[in-house]
Amino acid sequence: MKLTEKEQAVVTEALAILARNMREHGVAITSPTAVRDFLQLRLQGKQEKEVFLVMFLDAQHRLIEAVDMFHGTLTQTSVYPREVLRAALEYHAAAVILAHNHPSGYPHPSPADLMLTRNLREALKYIDVDVLDHFIVAGNQSVSLAEKGLMQLQAVYTI
Repeated sequence: MKLTEKEQAVVTEALAILARNMREHGVAITSPTAVRDFLQLRLQGKQEKEVFLVMFLDAQHRLIEAVDMFHGTLTQTSVYPREVLRAALEYHAAAVILAHNHPSGYPHPSPADLMLTRNLREALKYIDVDVLDHFIVAGNQSVSLAEKGLMQLQAVYTI
């Protein structure tokens, strides 16, 4: 479903309010459910190309910033681990949540998605930044790799 310009403006404003409230009130992200609605809203209108987003979190898993880091084509996005590491250091992040959309409408991870997640986890661990989850959003559906047991992490959302 393509949003009208007016609808997209409303979604953009709602996202800004939600993100500001998450930052200002120090809301800790304690479960995949706490993130899902935010990501659904954030990535819902981006159906024409893949977008790779990173949520940078502090040591208590509170949102510092959510950034659309990479934009791609209808079927793929090039993600550069070096740039994710640089941004994590810039934001003084202790943890991240990764997310991207699948414009195809199929929310399940591809082998490339799983490899990217593993590579980013390996790279970020060298600077003591945990990867808590990787969400794939497709239309009104989303998949959490942590919920599916594909992150191989124990208690990823506990503080």
